[in-house]
Formats: sequence, C-alpha cells, structure tokens
Amino acid sequence: MDRADAVVVGAGVVGLAIAETLARNGSAALILDGEPHFGSWTSSRNSEVIHAGIYYPEDSLKARLCVEGRDRLYAFCQSAGVPHKRLGKIIFAHSPDQSGNLDAIVRAADAAGAGKLERLTRSQAKRLEPELEVADALLSPQTGIIDAHAYMQALIGSAETHGARLVCSTKVTRALRRNEMWQIWIEGMNEPVLETPILVNSGGLAAQVLARSIEDLPASRVPPLHFARGVYFTYSGRTPFSHLIYPVPEPGGLGTHLTLDLAGQARFGPDVEWIDNIDYSVDPARKDKFARSAMRIWPKLDPTRLQPGYAGIRPKISAPGETAADFMIEGPQDHGLPGLVNLFGIESPGLTASMAIGEWVARKLE
Repeated sequence: MDRADAVVVGAGVVGLAIAETLARNGSAALILDGEPHFGSWTSSRNSEVIHAGIYYPEDSLKARLCVEGRDRLYAFCQSAGVPHKRLGKIIFAHSPDQSGNLDAIVRAADAAGAGKLERLTRSQAKRLEPELEVADALLSPQTGIIDAHAYMQALIGSAETHGARLVCSTKVTRALRRNEMWQIWIEGMNEPVLETPILVNSGGLAAQVLARSIEDLPASRVPPLHFARGVYFTYSGRTPFSHLIYPVPEPGGLGTHLTLDLAGQARFGPDVEWIDNIDYSVDPARKDKFARSAMRIWPKLDPTRLQPGYAGIRPKISAPGETAADFMIEGPQDHGLPGLVNLFGIESPGLTASMAIGEWVARKLE
C-alpha cells in the first residue's frame, strides 16, 4: 500500500482549502476526487459571491467561519492574484411591511461581527442604483465576487508547493481503521490501496455516502441529506447595476437575486427546489417565473434576454420547513475515531468560509 501524511476526499473548494491548510502545517495531503476535474459539483455551480456573514445565527459555525473566512479569502486573493471585486451588496425591502426583516438582518450582522451595514432610505438606494425599486434597503460593503475556478487553482498551487497532490478520477469506496492507520479502498479495487493517519471526508453531496462506508463510524453521526436545487438564468446584454442586489431572504435560501460576474454580466437566481436525486437540468419553461422575480428587482428588464443558465445543488442536512442547519464538522472528539473528520451540510457560505474551515479542521485533528 502507498502511504500519505493525510487524505482529503473531495476536491471542491472546501476540500482544497483543507488540503492547503494541512500541507502548510506539515501534512502533505493527497486529495482524491471521483470526477475527472476538481470542483465539478457545488464549487462550480454557485453565485461566486464572497459573503459578509450577515445572515447566520450568533455563535453558529456558519457565522464564525464566514466572517473569519471572508477576511482570509480577501487577503489570499490579494496575495495570490485571484480575480475578485469588493462590489458591495444591497438588500432591499419591496414594501414598508418588510422593514422589520431588514432590522433583523442588522441585528444578526452585529451579533456575528460581520461588519457595519448601512441603512438606506428609498432615495439613498435610488442614488446608488437608480433603476432599483425599493421601500428601503441595507448596504453591505464587505460583500464581493470572486473567480471561483481561479481560486481553486490557486489553492491547488499553494497546496502542491507544500507537498500536497491532487488525484482525480479516483472514487473512495471504503475506509477502515487498522493499526493506527486508515486503510482506503478505491472503486475497482478489492484490496486497500492507501493508508494514512488522517482522513478528511469533504465529499459534499456524497459526504454521507462516504461516511456510511467508514467502518465503525456510528450511524448516529451521519445526518440525513436533502438536495435543494437552485437554478440560475443569465441575462444577455448590459444591466444598469454596479452592486449585487438581494431581496430579503426567503425560506431555504436568500431569494432570487441579481449577481454580477467579473465581466459585469448579470445572472438571476438561485431559486429553491427540493429534489430527490442529483439533477442539474434547467427547465426553460421556468423562464416566466424568473422574469417575474427579476422584474421585482429591475422593472425595465427585457424578458427576452433571459436565458437558462445553470443549476447548483445545496447539500442540506435540514429538511424542507425545518430551521436551517449549521455546518456539521465532526472530529475524533465527536465520533471517537482517531484521525477522522467528516464535513456535512457545507452549503453557502462554504466558498467564503473555505479557508477558515481548513483551519477549523486542522484544529480538530490536533
């Protein structure tokens, strides 16, 4: 069997950030992913937003790691030359009766240490974004956008500089703790091919499947998994906005919002649709619904310019109608198995929090 200082399963943005942290700390990680390319799932199917950390409950992992990760991410992007922009985000209320929602967001942001939000009257919001129709709004100056692919490439580069290695098209099917090491099976092999003292399950949508293949891991430590698909529609042509535009949040997500890529092109989404199986299809027939939602942000929008974009799937561990669950990151002190960390429910703000998650996992293994 080959031996590695550490094995990280899952080459999404979080798995790569964990591997980069472990490698910098002296454990040259082997990163295994079943797909032919890194970041093929959730990491390449999101809004590419750097979140300020304003929506998450006080003392939650999401709140703590988003704020810490945001600052780390901006610094990393600056030093590594990863394309990004700190555009700022406007969160708006359609009508005065939604103003209480904005007040709640301000309180949550203060409690989480997410930085000051600026309260905007309708006229102040109109000065920033003349074509936005609002009753009142908030400005989040810490919110930004990032080239997620370039960020993942930079993480791989840094990790490899410190001895890590990425191996794709390699699906882990089983893990067993034996003689103080984790023995690892991959698809197509009848015997273990690799051993390591450290195993990190950052499998995203497949994290629960992998966890159930880890022998002696109690079933009670594996939460349920629920797929929440979010669809995006893109807009061809110029839009008049220079900030990201979000309505007040809705159950299951942040509502259909407008984000911009680094070239200034707009996309609307994601919505929230609970599904039973992984399915990234985008139904063109949903265009009318998206147009109605988009025109609440931009009344002058030309619906003929909306086109089906792409879909992402949130790996939720809370069911429809339940309170949104926190990140679940479990180490030896939680499940009793040395050298093992499982990550479940790493949805938004996972990209923003990724570098802080890497540090959190490293501390779990100390």
